[in-house]
Amino acid sequence: MLSDLLARLAELLLGRRGGALHVKAAGAATVVLVIVVLVGSYLAVLAEHGAPGAQLTTYPRALWWSVETATTVGYGDLYPVTFWGRIVAVVVMVAGITAFGLVTAALATWFVGKEQERRGHLVRHTEEAAQQAYAEASRALHERFDRLERMLDDNRGGPAHERR
Repeated sequence: MLSDLLARLAELLLGRRGGALHVKAAGAATVVLVIVVLVGSYLAVLAEHGAPGAQLTTYPRALWWSVETATTVGYGDLYPVTFWGRIVAVVVMVAGITAFGLVTAALATWFVGKEQERRGHLVRHTEEAAQQAYAEASRALHERFDRLERMLDDNRGGPAHERR
């Protein structure tokens, strides 16, 4: 049941075509983090089983420890006491830091992309307005020159005066 859910989640996040690379990376890191937290909790229980002073003796306790370790909260209420338990802790920490870093980067990239879209729209709108103002000014200038030429032609006696 859980493995089917994780497989579907991984397929959904990793299997879609197109999409932004930063979103795929954040999705993949999140899937890996979930797997590391779930498997790491189990491995921590195995590593700590029977060790003197071990606190990670049940899966729910180890799962709580794994979540607080991956999120770097680290209350200090639970911690591994064996070498292999600490190796599992390092893997959970690295996976958590990496996943949250990628998710943060994906969000930042999304915000920057939205701002660039907004600015791009603003630039296009400004360019269109400038082109329209240029066209109107150019048309008005041509009309004035045409009027001036007609006035000069009228004062000189018209086009016949030019033929002389």
